[in-house]
Amino acid sequence: HLVSAYLADGATEVEAVENALGDLEGAFALAILFEGRDDLMIGARRGSPLAIGQGDGEMYLGSDALALAPFTNRVVYLEENEWCILSRDGYEIRAESGERVEREPVLVQGAGAAIEKGNYRHFMQKEIFEQPDSLSRTISAYVDPLKRSITLPGGKGEQIDWTQISSLHMVACGTAHYATRVAEYWFEQFAGLPVKTDIASEFRYREPALPKEGGLALFVSQSGETADTLAALRYCKENGLKTAAIVNVPTSTIAREADLVLPTLAGPEVGVASTKAFTAQLAALAAIVIAAGVQRGELNRNDEIRLTDALTEVPGLIRSEEHTSELQSLAYLVCRLLLEKKKYKK
Repeated sequence: HLVSAYLADGATEVEAVENALGDLEGAFALAILFEGRDDLMIGARRGSPLAIGQGDGEMYLGSDALALAPFTNRVVYLEENEWCILSRDGYEIRAESGERVEREPVLVQGAGAAIEKGNYRHFMQKEIFEQPDSLSRTISAYVDPLKRSITLPGGKGEQIDWTQISSLHMVACGTAHYATRVAEYWFEQFAGLPVKTDIASEFRYREPALPKEGGLALFVSQSGETADTLAALRYCKENGLKTAAIVNVPTSTIAREADLVLPTLAGPEVGVASTKAFTAQLAALAAIVIAAGVQRGELNRNDEIRLTDALTEVPGLIRSEEHTSELQSLAYLVCRLLLEKKKYKK
């Protein structure tokens, strides 16, 4: 109605949308069509994700690469407060100020095939059975099999010096929050590091006091677009904390804005109830804990070998008939590491 009002006052379609966006408050992701203009679509985002898909003589708008995967693997991500003008032949991105923004598409591999459920009854069942593979990929990103040690990825050239970290805040929502609650025990027991875990929606609104030095904020999100988690990350960055993100979508907003990205390689997750993404998050957190414990002198070389070996064995054990259910695989991953802890005390 607001856009229509500006059109009635004589504005062009682009002018009407630009004026309307200036009047809006809150979060949104918009796709706007105009009657009689079959070669024009305008999109805009604030606080919610939006991406452009580029085809051959056709353009798309979608929430993310997974939504666009059936149509194209060439994706352009809109940043916060940007909007775009699409025709069949191309796109134009504009900043909130109206200035043009130049941005090339990125190629997203494999998403199209991953959203087919194959012979499974539903996506959740498929994703439960994909856990051995998703865990293998994730663990392989952290484990050096020849040295039997952990090497943390540093996609942005950033690394964490765990000897300089005096406190850790872990922030997430939903299932990812449960992963951080498990990892809270691991960080304290294996790395001797004080930890606080928060649900992102509560963390962002209570505006917690944060350490000026020696603090690290670690955010966990499957999509990398969780609004409360993203807001919490921005709050920490504004307060001078170093930030790291465990995400499953490397091109997501959280991945782009965090200082360090620590990936989970679970592949696209369609099922609403998280399965493979959750266990992949636990695997990544376990690897990070081992690395932190070694750096901080809480784990010796023998400890590192034992824990690394235990972690690399998990996917194969889940594949066995004894560990096919979701509950069993999760319990095994957690209990195996805790049982290893007892060996050190003997």
